[in-house]
Amino acid sequence: MLLNLHIKNMALIDEMDINFADNLNILTGETGAGKSIVMDSIMLALGGKAPKDFVRKDAEFGLVELLFSIENKETIERLLELNIPEAAAGELILSRKIIGNRSVSKINGETVTLSKVRETAALLLDLHAQHEHQSLLVPANHLKLLDRYGHETLDPLKENVKKIFKEYQEVKEELLANTMKEEEKKRQLDLIEFEQNEIKEASLKEGEDEQLEEQYRIAANSKNIAEGLSVSYNFTNDTAYDAVDRALREMLSISEYDSELKSMADMLATASDLLSDFGRTARAYLENNMYSEETFKKIEERLNLINHLKAKYGKNISDILSYEKELEDRYECLLHHDMHMRELKDRSEKLQSKLSCACDALSRERKRVAAGLVKDITAALVDLNFLDVLFDMNFEKTEHFSANGNDSACFIISTNVGEEPKPLWQVASGGELSRIMLAMKSCLADADQIETLLFDEIDVGISGRTAQMVAEKIHKIGKKHQVICITHLPQIAAMANHHYLIEKKVIEQKTVTHIYQLTPKQEIMELARLIGGVKITDTVIESAKEMKELAGKAKVN
Repeated sequence: MLLNLHIKNMALIDEMDINFADNLNILTGETGAGKSIVMDSIMLALGGKAPKDFVRKDAEFGLVELLFSIENKETIERLLELNIPEAAAGELILSRKIIGNRSVSKINGETVTLSKVRETAALLLDLHAQHEHQSLLVPANHLKLLDRYGHETLDPLKENVKKIFKEYQEVKEELLANTMKEEEKKRQLDLIEFEQNEIKEASLKEGEDEQLEEQYRIAANSKNIAEGLSVSYNFTNDTAYDAVDRALREMLSISEYDSELKSMADMLATASDLLSDFGRTARAYLENNMYSEETFKKIEERLNLINHLKAKYGKNISDILSYEKELEDRYECLLHHDMHMRELKDRSEKLQSKLSCACDALSRERKRVAAGLVKDITAALVDLNFLDVLFDMNFEKTEHFSANGNDSACFIISTNVGEEPKPLWQVASGGELSRIMLAMKSCLADADQIETLLFDEIDVGISGRTAQMVAEKIHKIGKKHQVICITHLPQIAAMANHHYLIEKKVIEQKTVTHIYQLTPKQEIMELARLIGGVKITDTVIESAKEMKELAGKAKVN
């Protein structure tokens, strides 16, 4: 239930608080007093588009807050599924702040996206805005209304259809992607064979490229290596080795006199051994690692080949070998392409049959649910002064499957005896559409377990006895739900359990809109204004009193 509406700095509203109650809440006021501002503010908080220049010119921001209490356990569970913060507590504050060209929406103080706001709002409040009944002129909306009415049994069937349809579409897309002419198949096979042969002839080995690059560096610098190593060898083999050897002999001749001298002699012996080892290693390196021009050319050619393959098939040899394996798989797949296509077609046919059965099951349940919906709407229409109404729902099969099945459905109606029922858009006037939508809302509200219904000028195009019956219907809905209704008809206003007046005043050279709840006496005067217009006579006031009394009796009945 909507407990409170707080509006700040919106159009003519400086700051306003409205505390709503249960049952039927009626809002009335003069034309231009600000009823549309209240409605636009609520729609804004529910995720709607902000009207241009909606925030007051002298304000830095505009703010709308809605405070809900939630008693329905199913609603709380669905809010928890949406990860709404603190939903289990049974209270929810939904707010939207407009600052310049941007807005911030919050639920229980946590910033959320507009899509999350709309998902949440759909569980809390059903809004019938002005001209919404025009949506009944779009046949696609009729099936949505039916699915909403029977969601408990229809949702699992719809989910099954959606799942099978997705798999069916994937197989069809794979079939399309794999459909090719024989010439294209041969061209792909030839290309794969060429690439396979190119890789196979290279006889690649893991790590070969790293070894070749090392050899290439050595071979490319072999002249500098040979010169440098030869000079080093000559120095150590001649001058250095001879000098160390002579020094060693001298140290050995005196080492017997002091242990420290013996240690120093050992150091020279080690140096002599190291120089000898270096000489042998240097000679071996020069003999084994010096590449001829022919060898260098072979290394260079091999590296060029590997780099060429890397550029085409992978950044390293491992990738190239993996690609070679992929080529084998693709080649096998193409060779067995016809078999694969037969398998796909077989899967497609089986899924189509499965999808057809699932759609039939969904269609049967929709027709069963439609019978109940038609019965409920017909009863509601009779309550709304459609005395000789015939209301039904026509079903047809679409040519193609979809994620929503293959049903096409529309409501048909006849409001006069002897006339064949026809689609709504062919026979219903604006006032009739408004009442039909009201009838549907009353049926859907119970099915959806929505606690609050908001009606904005549901009374457009009606008057007299019909207006009285609409008033009684709205009051009847208000017995089970909280109803907030903006109206200009006295018949509907008289049914109010709680009556609020929206009025415009000039305060300190500034026009502002206020709203306040009327006392019983004030309610009579407001009804008199709605009945009599500008001039309110004693007779009009008496008529207002009588209307309120009759409304009270109608409530009891």
